[in-house]
Amino acid sequence: MAEAKDDYPAHVATYTAFSKLVTFSLLWIIVLLVSMALGLIAHLPLLGLVLGIGGSIALLVAFAVLN
Repeated sequence: MAEAKDDYPAHVATYTAFSKLVTFSLLWIIVLLVSMALGLIAHLPLLGLVLGIGGSIALLVAFAVLN
């Protein structure tokens, strides 16, 4: 049982890193789908492009800065 207590911090770190990766992936897919919908369905290609590029950069910066 002593080994299980030593492994706990490593498991928590792995779990939080995986959760962060999954959250980033889901949010990025949503941003891309919304920007494609604006460009293709709503006929607002410039707004879709700005949202796609700006949203992707904002997500990258937010997940890089926030811990």
